This record gives sequence, C-alpha cells and structure tokens, in this order.
Amino acid sequence: MHLVSREHEQSNDEIRIREPDEADGAEIWRLVKAAGTLDENSMYCNLLQCTHFSATCALAERDGEVIGWVSGYMPPDQSDRLFVWQVCVREDARGNGLGKRLIRDILSRPVCADVTHVNTTITDDNMASWALFEKLARSLDTTLERKEHFEEEAHFDGHHPTEHMVSIGPFAPLRQAMKSAA
Repeated sequence: MHLVSREHEQSNDEIRIREPDEADGAEIWRLVKAAGTLDENSMYCNLLQCTHFSATCALAERDGEVIGWVSGYMPPDQSDRLFVWQVCVREDARGNGLGKRLIRDILSRPVCADVTHVNTTITDDNMASWALFEKLARSLDTTLERKEHFEEEAHFDGHHPTEHMVSIGPFAPLRQAMKSAA
C-alpha cells in the first residue's frame, strides 16, 4: 500500500493528506455536522484537535476542499497506542479506502514511532466503522478484538448505544517498517 505523507499528493486521485492546523477547525466541524451520522463535538473541540493533537489527526483535501478527517490521540502513559476518536469521509469520497489511508498516514508519523496498537470504540450498528477497522487490521496483518466498554445504561443513561472497545494489534510500527523497506 502506498502511504501518502503530509507533503505529497497521491497522483491517482489528487487527494492530499496532511496534519490539520487552526485554520481547519471550522471546516472540520462542518464536515462532521454534514455527515449526520457522527457525534458532533463543539467547534472549539475541533480547534483543539487541530492544534493540541494535530500530530495524531489527519485531514484529506481534494481540490482545496476538506473531504476526510480522522481525529486521534495517544492516551496518557500509553505511547504504544493510537486511539482513533473519529473518522469522517465526505459522501462523494467514500468507498475508496480513504479512512484507512488517513489512519495509516498518522501511524507513519514520528509521533507514532512506538505505536503497536490502534484502539477505537464502535457501536454494534455502525457497519461502516466495523468494515473500516477490520480492513485496517488486515492491512496491518494483525487481529481485531472487541469488548463492551461504555454501556448504554451504565454510562450513557440510555441515551446512546453501547460502545465496544476495539483493539487492533500488535503490529510492527509503520515508521520502522517503512525504514526497513527502504
């Protein structure tokens, strides 16, 4: 699989993947809101993701328009884990593996040099996310495990379905794998 760095465009579809910055917060907020299927964070939260967590987030652009977004972070005291918070791909850009490319771009960055696991949470009914993370696990030649994490009644007071903790790994850190292949 060809990885796209922040500075390079993949020629076959002219999609540029890069780290976000403070100028991207409002556009990311609009992208997530337009998706209609994701929990909406405040615009301020998106601004923090674009600044405080930019190294573990990725933005996809085509012709200067934001078409994809992944937010993530490394949990405190877990430098071997990337937690993927949100994946959003504009409807006209879906079906081409862009979500997986965004995550792999993050994993190839220096900040993720020691990452051997990807974690996220997914509800039972989110088939698109299950498919994405199953494909990611296969592309990393590893397994996907799941267990109930935040429960509908115990944690969400009945207002949100149970979120399952998904753990993908272990796998060889992508940055190290890329050095070995060179």
